[in-house]
Amino acid sequence: CFVRIGNESVVADRIQLKSLVLKGAGKTYDSLPSSYRFEDMAFTKLRSVHYKRLQRSFDDSEFVSWGIIDENGNLTNAGALLADESPVQQSRIFCTRWNGLDMTSGLGEAIDDVELEGCVIGQLQDAVSFVRNNSRRKWWKESDHREELPDYPERAVTEAIANAIIHRDYLQMGSEIHIDMYDDRMEIYSPGGMMDGRLIQLLNPLTVPSKRRNPLLADFFSRLGLMERRGSGMKKIINTYRYYERLSDYHAPEFTSNASEFHVTLWNLNFEGNDNNTATDKASQEVEFIKEPIEFTKEFIKEPMEFTKEFIKASRQIYKLISMNPKVSTVQMADSMGLSTRQVLKYLKRLQALDKIARVGGRKMGEWKIIDEEYEGFFDRI
Repeated sequence: CFVRIGNESVVADRIQLKSLVLKGAGKTYDSLPSSYRFEDMAFTKLRSVHYKRLQRSFDDSEFVSWGIIDENGNLTNAGALLADESPVQQSRIFCTRWNGLDMTSGLGEAIDDVELEGCVIGQLQDAVSFVRNNSRRKWWKESDHREELPDYPERAVTEAIANAIIHRDYLQMGSEIHIDMYDDRMEIYSPGGMMDGRLIQLLNPLTVPSKRRNPLLADFFSRLGLMERRGSGMKKIINTYRYYERLSDYHAPEFTSNASEFHVTLWNLNFEGNDNNTATDKASQEVEFIKEPIEFTKEFIKEPMEFTKEFIKASRQIYKLISMNPKVSTVQMADSMGLSTRQVLKYLKRLQALDKIARVGGRKMGEWKIIDEEYEGFFDRI
């Protein structure tokens, strides 16, 4: 059996044969019944985001209408991907912030890294949060407000990661989404090339019609307003970056693919490289483009010293545990995080002091609430 890859016909591999069988049967991976029991799964993240985005509770009857369970009551693969503790092993995102321009340079060590798993909606939120925590924002004063220039526009980052989650090939076992951040760029890799075998680098990404490998997942994200149903992802990424195309070091987003991979490269808008422009000249170009300033001050917003690598990692774990169960106890957190209760209490007190989380109600009957606007406000900013 042969498949078309670019301009060539090649022998289909095992995964491509599975895809052809599914296509011939009129089915997709996400619609197939999984080997997991619906009764064993919790959908706290789905319910909370559904309420936040649609202003109404998720009704149990919607488990069928959304395709989370099929007409026989079986949990579908799409449902397994949406579960709080998703059992789908290949549904993970590896995020790494590298020191330097590549992994192999003398500086090529990881400054920060995290492995994200669980509900794919939570993975999207946590992946965007990782990018934000490892980015800087340039700012300057205007007459009545302050303007900011992020390393990476959050709308483009969100769209690129959402598309990676939705369109990746979940038949590829042992292969996960990777987000690699370098000084000058971010690269997002997802398993699975173009569904029709064409190579995206040979096409115009603004006019490529959308073909959804996982239509149920795409529908979930569309219903929650996390992406557009008609598949304008690449166009939205490109147009978001076009707002900054007059910057001297501007690079448009790049898309490449082969038979089994899809890559997106987003360039750091604040990376100055080795050119001879002074910082003041570059900043002036940025300000001139966004708005004419009356007075100008340029510097980078820096993270407070208390945000150590260990604290940031612990915060991610605590946020996830609270999202899944607001009534989670300190002992339960310690067990899950592999830390002592004393260390967890230290992190909780620091998060409370920074107004990132709050305890609502008493010590025994109360619950935790995330009040970190940068993190919890993600679904309001989309």
